[in-house]
Amino acid sequence: MAGHVLYAVMCGSPVTQHASRLVSLAQAKGWEVCVVATPDALKWLDIPSLIAQTGHPVRHRYKYPGDPDILPQAEAMIVAPATVNTINKWAAGIADTLALGLVVEGLGMGLPIVAVPFTNAAMARHPAFGESIEKLRAWGVTVLYGPDVLPLHPPGTGERITDRFPWHLPVEALGPPRVE
Repeated sequence: MAGHVLYAVMCGSPVTQHASRLVSLAQAKGWEVCVVATPDALKWLDIPSLIAQTGHPVRHRYKYPGDPDILPQAEAMIVAPATVNTINKWAAGIADTLALGLVVEGLGMGLPIVAVPFTNAAMARHPAFGESIEKLRAWGVTVLYGPDVLPLHPPGTGERITDRFPWHLPVEALGPPRVE
C-alpha cells in the first residue's frame, strides 16, 4: 500500500464522532488512511477504535524535535468535517496546529485535497468564510459546499443532523489511489 496514503483531517464538530465512516469508505477504495485531528476534534473521536481500524496512531500535535515521523507521507487529503475556523485559518496560511500545518503544506505540495465544510447558517454568513472557500477553490482544493451537498442548519442544531453528513462525497471526489 505504500504511496496510497490518505490523511483524513478531522475538525472539532459533532460530525467527527462518525469519523470511522470516512475511514471505511476510503479503505474500500484502496486508501491506507491516517487520521489527523485538530485539538478540538479529540473530544469527538474514539481514538482506540480509529487506531484499530487504521493501524496508525491518531496524530493531533506537532512532534518534538528529534522525534521520528510516525505516519507515512500523504498522497492525498480529505478535510471533513471542515469547520469555519479551519477553513479560514487554512485560507490565511495559518499553521498553528498539526492538522492546519499539514493541509497548508499539502496545498503547497500540490496534493489532491477535498474539503467538506460543516457549519451553521449564521457562521456561514460571515464574509470571511465565503471568501476563504473561494480562495481554496481557486488554489485547486475541491471544496464540496452548498445546498446540494449539505443544507445549512440553524445555530445550535448541528448535533441533530450528524447522520446526514455526506461522508461518501469526498471519497468519491478524490477517487481511488493512482496506480503507477
